[in-house]
Amino acid sequence: MDHDIWDPAAYRAYAGERSRPFFDLVARVGADQPGYVVDLGCGSGELTASLCRRWPAARVHGVDSSPAMIEGAPPGPTFEVADVRDWRPDRPVDVLVSNAVLQWVPGHLDLLGRWAGDLAEGGWLAFQVPGNFGSPSHTIIRELCRTEWRDRLGDLAREAPVAEPVEYLRRLSALGCAVDAWEATYVHVLQGEDAVLTWVRGTAMRPVLDRLSPEEQEVFLAECGRRLREAYPREPYGTAFPFRRIFVVAHK
Repeated sequence: MDHDIWDPAAYRAYAGERSRPFFDLVARVGADQPGYVVDLGCGSGELTASLCRRWPAARVHGVDSSPAMIEGAPPGPTFEVADVRDWRPDRPVDVLVSNAVLQWVPGHLDLLGRWAGDLAEGGWLAFQVPGNFGSPSHTIIRELCRTEWRDRLGDLAREAPVAEPVEYLRRLSALGCAVDAWEATYVHVLQGEDAVLTWVRGTAMRPVLDRLSPEEQEVFLAECGRRLREAYPREPYGTAFPFRRIFVVAHK
């Protein structure tokens, strides 16, 4: 998260599938009339704007480390470019949302403690992270990083960077929060050729591509695409892409 590696166009591919967990997460937040709502790691801002519709009287603020992602953010919320690890609120937060961000933050279990401390009394912390790091969409990338690319990419072949739901429950309960933690596996049906490759190009593969020249990217993507097609065959109805996610809602 130290530099701008995000490609907004690639990330917006399959935007409907990417947004569904966000709405499933926020639906479990029981705040009635929050005054201050923050979306940490807000991406392109469309989902942040939906929080304005959910809580029209609230001040809604989005934070993301990528200038490119929030450059075209929609009206309604306020936005700023900042690292979620360093950002601090100017007042206690009534609802703090973080959607598919913490997997990029090493040591984020400790960060959650600070975020819980930033909540107003009666405030809500809600986040979701991918839980599919053992799936072919991720293992194939790790395997390739360990082949002839290992000198350049070997450090990116990381194992699961998130905890299991019970660990999040344990940590936040110890801070005095009432915690609702669960997981769900979405079976997305993706349309288009090389659908799973298109998906991971917008997320998991961004740090890899950032280190490669255009010519090297072409070679890496070709091999990754071949392996992903074998793991996720395209059917007449589309490409089935199971995706496990972990959800946590904590009420202070």
